[in-house]
Amino acid sequence: MNDRIESIRHADGVVELHLARADKMNALDPAMFDALIDAGTRLRDDTSVRAVVLAGRGKAFCAGLDMQSFQRMQDSGAGIVGEGSAGSDLIERTHGISNAAQYVAMVWREVPVPVIAAVHGVAFGGGLQVALGADVRLVAADTKMSVMEIKWGLVPDMAGMVFMRELARNDVVRELTYTGRIFSGEEAVALGLATRVAADPLAEALAMAREIAQKSPDAIRAGKRLLNAAMGHSAADLLLAESVEQKVLIGSPNQAEAVRANIERRAPRFSEPQR
Repeated sequence: MNDRIESIRHADGVVELHLARADKMNALDPAMFDALIDAGTRLRDDTSVRAVVLAGRGKAFCAGLDMQSFQRMQDSGAGIVGEGSAGSDLIERTHGISNAAQYVAMVWREVPVPVIAAVHGVAFGGGLQVALGADVRLVAADTKMSVMEIKWGLVPDMAGMVFMRELARNDVVRELTYTGRIFSGEEAVALGLATRVAADPLAEALAMAREIAQKSPDAIRAGKRLLNAAMGHSAADLLLAESVEQKVLIGSPNQAEAVRANIERRAPRFSEPQR
């Protein structure tokens, strides 16, 4: 992608994305903001992708906002200013319902296939919010995590409130937001902010992605659309959405191939997803 994001595309449709600013513990600067948005939007429109693994090079997943960018924000009274898509106006909705900073994390919900975050080292502040934007988070037990914005007199503003309310109890979200305390990957699982502990998060994330890549891409994408819709729809709307998705899937080429492959006890041979 560029010097901030390293992309590895596997033959089975799995894409590895690595935050590649290891000397700064992958801290978020304007170039990293732009790179994450660019990577996410490219994958959003790529029908050949089956699953995405999001990880960090070096000792950490992401240490959050880098201090130089924080100083610029303080001096200007604005948000992080990037050269391109990252923008500076926090109020302007530049990416659908999001501003640019929020879209750094929200874009992973718009990628139509599962995104698995492999988290190690630290995931602080904005780095934690990027991880929360993934569908699944596999974390090392000793990972250090924090809703750290309060340390700087701020609130989570990269879609963290949207994600945390989905994953954890309200009082837990409040405590973490108010204190900014550091908690472990093991505690993150107990709190609901991580999916499970992994001895090797990257290896296990890749294994999960490869398993997903063997499933019908139409059904996987339909499942993600429904899961995204579940967070904001009424029961009636969600029941109807289930029916709409299922009606399209039944009898479709990839659904028929899934049935044939199971009956014939062979690996399925899926075609490109229809939408």
